[in-house]
Amino acid sequence: MQGGELELLSTEGTVMRLPGGQVKSVSFVRDFEGPSIWEERREFLARPKSPGLWVELRFRDGGRLEGVIPNDLLLLEGSGVMVTPPDPTGNTQRVFAPRQSLAGAAVLGVIGATRRRTRRASGKEGQITLFGEG
Repeated sequence: MQGGELELLSTEGTVMRLPGGQVKSVSFVRDFEGPSIWEERREFLARPKSPGLWVELRFRDGGRLEGVIPNDLLLLEGSGVMVTPPDPTGNTQRVFAPRQSLAGAAVLGVIGATRRRTRRASGKEGQITLFGEG
């Protein structure tokens, strides 16, 4: 997105320039003939499993979309936000929402990677002995 315009490459290979205010979202899909994100599930049925920020995007036209973004709030400050939608088996793999199309965004949760247990400094401390070893 440059200067408020969004450049898209059509399936015919031509470049289209659209004003950012006229675009609700751009979907990155598996198949061009498949359903759009607005025909698929747009919210999680349970807490997401992939690490990142679980967000809800509210659009100016009243639409809502939940998704996961990397755990970096600075990504919300740019010209738009790229989210991974809730249905991993759906046609839509990613969705870009231009900032002009959003009425708001809310962080619903922080999904972190599981914590690893730290090893103790000394390997023998707390170790049991087997068969009469030292």
